Amino acid sequence: MALASTAGPDDPWLLCPQQELFSSYRPGLPSTGDRVTSPTTASASEFNVSDDEVYELTGEVEIQRADQLMQAPRLLFSKTAQTFESPEGMSYQDRGFLLQAQHAEGDLAADRSTLRHVDYVLLDRRGNGRADLANLTGEQAALQGVSYTTCDPGSKGWRFEAEHIDLDNAKGLGVARNARLHLGNVPVFYLPYVSFPTDDRRRSGFLYPIIGTGSNTGLDIRQPYYLNLAPNYDATITPRSLGRRGFMIGGEFRYLGEGFSGNIEADWLPNDDIRQRDRGSFRYRHVGQLDRNWQVRADLYRVSDDRYFEDLGDSLTSISTTLLESSTGIYGRGKGWTASALLRDFQLVDPLIDNAATPFRQLPQVRFDALMPTGLSTLQAGLRSELVAFDHTVRAAGQRLDLYPYLRTPIERSWGFLRPEIGYRYTHYSLDQDLSVDGKTPSRATPITSLDAGLLFERPARMFNRDLLQTLEPRLYYLRVPYREQDDLPLFDTQELSFSYAQLFRSNRFTGADRQMDANQLAAAISTRFFNADTGEERASATIGQIHYFDPQRVQLEPLAAPSVLEGSPYIADIQFNLTNRLSGGISTQWDGDNHNTQLSSVRGQYRFGQEGIANLAYRFRRTTGEPVEQIDATTLFPLTERWRLVGRWNYSLTDRTSLEAFGGVQWESCCMAVRVLGRHYVRNREGEKNNALYVEIELKGLGRFGRTSDELLQRAILGYTR
Repeated sequence: MALASTAGPDDPWLLCPQQELFSSYRPGLPSTGDRVTSPTTASASEFNVSDDEVYELTGEVEIQRADQLMQAPRLLFSKTAQTFESPEGMSYQDRGFLLQAQHAEGDLAADRSTLRHVDYVLLDRRGNGRADLANLTGEQAALQGVSYTTCDPGSKGWRFEAEHIDLDNAKGLGVARNARLHLGNVPVFYLPYVSFPTDDRRRSGFLYPIIGTGSNTGLDIRQPYYLNLAPNYDATITPRSLGRRGFMIGGEFRYLGEGFSGNIEADWLPNDDIRQRDRGSFRYRHVGQLDRNWQVRADLYRVSDDRYFEDLGDSLTSISTTLLESSTGIYGRGKGWTASALLRDFQLVDPLIDNAATPFRQLPQVRFDALMPTGLSTLQAGLRSELVAFDHTVRAAGQRLDLYPYLRTPIERSWGFLRPEIGYRYTHYSLDQDLSVDGKTPSRATPITSLDAGLLFERPARMFNRDLLQTLEPRLYYLRVPYREQDDLPLFDTQELSFSYAQLFRSNRFTGADRQMDANQLAAAISTRFFNADTGEERASATIGQIHYFDPQRVQLEPLAAPSVLEGSPYIADIQFNLTNRLSGGISTQWDGDNHNTQLSSVRGQYRFGQEGIANLAYRFRRTTGEPVEQIDATTLFPLTERWRLVGRWNYSLTDRTSLEAFGGVQWESCCMAVRVLGRHYVRNREGEKNNALYVEIELKGLGRFGRTSDELLQRAILGYTR
């Protein structure tokens, strides 16, 4: 008899055959019911009741009570004592266990049984083993001379052998004493005491250690301990030994309530042996629902110093972190409106940038946006507003009020749209004395007019022997903003946006409210898409667009900067394709027609092969004021067989002629265990210093993982990676 598999694509038992059960397995037994009050039924081919006290049942004997089922070829049953004996062996099944024994005896009234020479299977999860002796009491089992594994019986994967194992189905917990862990036939570990789960419930105890090594940290060992404090909150404490730096302690506390949740994470490294100072990090996140419209959120993040991520982080993402933002506030949303009031602070964690460049704190920032119908046909009235009080430790600051009331009357049809809009942007400042000019409070008032129009055409098409639906989508966006002198306005939170396709249809090329660009321009773009005529799946798309400037752009970020005299913006072109379910890719470029050069370009392609194979290749180029950024990024997940996989990445800077990150590894996986080994070479700081790291992970499925996990690294680096 085999238990049906429910494995999904991310199921750890995907490589396992259906779990073989004993021929005595009976599907459909009750999963609930009180054993004490439930009636007991018995059946057999022959009943011998010549003895008034002891009945003898022979031939396909079955005794059932609630979820308990006992089957035997011969059974002796005491009517008065409610005891039984099966001298020729028996099988037993309940909601959690399935086992068979060479000899059994028990007391039905006390719900207690003793079995000898037992083979057992756990029905709630993949697990099986053998025992010399099993004492069953209710939902508990005490096993002696026992083995346990999630591998198939007879396989040479892993197994525990122990003098005693206690299994408690009510708690979902197993405890082994004097246990030896075997890999194949080789004992590799001895534990005088170890507990393990028999279901998916949370419980306190040691998690499996995380072990790794790196040239920056030395041997890195973490031993998490999980505390299941209550159903709605828990904690994890993680002592960590860093061979070259010292001893670190970390922890996480999580909580969940009715309408709110959050977690606290912290790490502390006293007296780093290399930096000769205390190091640490703290992060607190909270989300709470006040009522149907209002929510409170907090995200507070701090580290001890600006080299923290370089020394103790292990990804390019953390190393490239420049700013940590902390914020807390309330957020509201209703029909036609949104609002927020929050406090925001920043920590600069780039050692190459002076602290004076830290963004201004916002204490507070208050926003209110609304869009409401007026009752006049399609006319809508809207408001975008913001009030911010800026503060800084070393720079003069002030307050800013930004209001943008507007009217628009959109016309939306299946074949296109027309969206005219007219608004008036008013920005007023109250500045510290050091920023104020002659004691004046500067302001800016600017009308903004725009017209956004687009059409949608479609027709049947046929390409690559496929029936397709092709669309043609031209779009025009006219923007008129008269010039206003803004050199006397401070720069609190405003930067120029990187040019992108979305920028074609924006009313401002600056973030924040300190600059409002002047404009007399027309953006034109055209897109075409190809959809599968049967499924609606998009197979390919292409877009090209540009802004034409009728007047020079006089408003610049810095005061007294020369106007930008350009006929047009860079051309933006983008092509995306999914030619088959296996081959996809894209090309994006920005070409400057005035300077006749490429500002930005990227080419990417992905090919999927076999069941899991992935190959990604990407090229990226960005022109900057200094040396251009030019990189090649190649990644792969290459299945050799069903059990063996290779993974690799090579991220190479053509500008610097050096590898930014390179790793390679091998994974072996069977039904019940997996081994992963990964070597990695990567840039660890902004000065370009390199680090080497080794990831070794052994997973005993159903038991835990040993070593340093590489999951997060591989999922971030390899597009489409799944374990």
